[in-house]
Amino acid sequence: MDYVRHNVLREDGPKGEIFLRSGYEASAPVSKTTDWLHRWASERLNTVFLAERSGPGWREVRYGEALERVRALAAGLVARGMGPDTRILILSGNGIDHGLLTLAAQYVGVPTVPVAEPYSLVPDAQVQLKYILGLIEPTMVFAEDGAKFASALALDEMQGREIVVSWNAAPGMTQLLDLTKERAEIDPVVAKVGPETVAKILMTSGSTSNPKGVLTTQRMMCTNQAMYGDALPALTARPPVIVDWLPWNHVFGGSFSFNQILAFGGSLYIDGGKPAPALIGQTIENLKMVPSNLAYNVPVGFALLRDAMREDAELRAKFFADLDLIFYAGASLPRDVWDDLRAMCLAERGDLPLVTTCWGLTETAPACIFQHEPLEEPGVVGVPLTGTVVKLVPEDLPRFEVRVKGPNVFSGYYKDLEKTADAFDGEGYFCTGDAMTLVDPDDMSKGLRFDGRISEDFKLSTGIWVRAASLRLEILVALASLAADVVVTGADRDEVGVLIFPTPAVTEELTADDGILLPEEFETEIASRLAKLSAGKGSSARISRAIILAEPPSMAEGEITAKGNLNFRKLLSRRADILTRLYAGAATGIIIVR
Repeated sequence: MDYVRHNVLREDGPKGEIFLRSGYEASAPVSKTTDWLHRWASERLNTVFLAERSGPGWREVRYGEALERVRALAAGLVARGMGPDTRILILSGNGIDHGLLTLAAQYVGVPTVPVAEPYSLVPDAQVQLKYILGLIEPTMVFAEDGAKFASALALDEMQGREIVVSWNAAPGMTQLLDLTKERAEIDPVVAKVGPETVAKILMTSGSTSNPKGVLTTQRMMCTNQAMYGDALPALTARPPVIVDWLPWNHVFGGSFSFNQILAFGGSLYIDGGKPAPALIGQTIENLKMVPSNLAYNVPVGFALLRDAMREDAELRAKFFADLDLIFYAGASLPRDVWDDLRAMCLAERGDLPLVTTCWGLTETAPACIFQHEPLEEPGVVGVPLTGTVVKLVPEDLPRFEVRVKGPNVFSGYYKDLEKTADAFDGEGYFCTGDAMTLVDPDDMSKGLRFDGRISEDFKLSTGIWVRAASLRLEILVALASLAADVVVTGADRDEVGVLIFPTPAVTEELTADDGILLPEEFETEIASRLAKLSAGKGSSARISRAIILAEPPSMAEGEITAKGNLNFRKLLSRRADILTRLYAGAATGIIIVR
């Protein structure tokens, strides 16, 4: 895959800060996402834009048809008096109708607010949906299937809002098709949409906070895709084709993947599978049907595909045959998965795609830092993209806090002036709360390495800092196949401990005891792996005890976010009794690491 070599300019500040920026000029972005749609409807009229499974094949919408349907839906929105001061809440996941309604809203300047499906489909999680309804106050609510989402659509908080569904409409609901039958003059409205128009509000929550609405403008999204084109000119030379499950309520799927396909005139085949044992089979089937040239996923997704390809020669051949790029995000790719994917690809075709990642947040639309040169190891997130300035503030050298400024960075949270003010420093840089280290302090082109969330760090009772985020990643690698996730503990205590969310295979073998699982035959193995990880390390990285949790993290209780990230503060608060038990000497169920 063609790429641009790293070129980084460095400037040192008076207080030890380091300012990094790309040495390349930034390309001019389009003004709005629908400029891309108009271009490809003209130049690639019959190229597939969006596709979703329909029986044994695919339901496809090509660029020419997509533009016609977007304009028709946009007319329906304008006919209802909708505009920048109204909002559309989208409950259902990825789908053609979801995608076209989103673009129709962006066409005439109506913000959309996509939310995670579990907020509607899991009864105990509807408290999160109610919170968002109260914050956003949408005029319209969309769900593809009126029957599937009936419980959420019947909430008292839905009263007075127009409910639009693609099928299974209950009395009083509007069919999506009916929106296309409305007539309104839309071109004067379209002319008012520009770079500063809010395209969508993405709900985000970190590991310690409640959901916030990130105001995402046309400028942010369009600039970010221009940045990708500057780093990877192959995107322009060869239209991307992806089979992708990444949810559109999250910035990785909804802004990175979706917009990249639209920006570069590619094809997005919507994958109904997921990186989970019960659903990965559908992903495998889809990958065999569609030859993709880009692969976007989270590390656990690539790990499951790696496992499947070990036994499935057809999948292995078709996955690598046309592949230009393997891109992971959300966490670092484990070294064994990195090595195995590269070895399989070399065996299949004799060369390698670019295997890489980037760094960014919902607030940055998403990418600010991108590794666009080949590497021999995972974990390096790269260098600043064109137009972005990265400010590294010394935190505990060689560690820096990362702050960023650029046209892809948001200006504020929806209806939250206090958190908006807290998000920026005196020079206007967004304070991300992430930490990084320089791969080579003498060569900025070698890039940056992610080093955890500063807010997740804590002190032991001795006053020694524990870098919990980076330690958590090391523990997950050490406990591969045994732990689905972990929480590092020890704030204001003498020792570092760990709460383990076990994999399904481990859960099935163990006995529950008042909120925990008795370790039984796994005790020795877990203790041995943690001891090996801790060998020769100081108290800040030495695991002394562990406990296996019986109950998975609860979305309803706020222990897990829509992104699938753990909310550590809420989790530790809700399970305070188990945390006390973890530090109660050698009590039953406690794994002591020696």
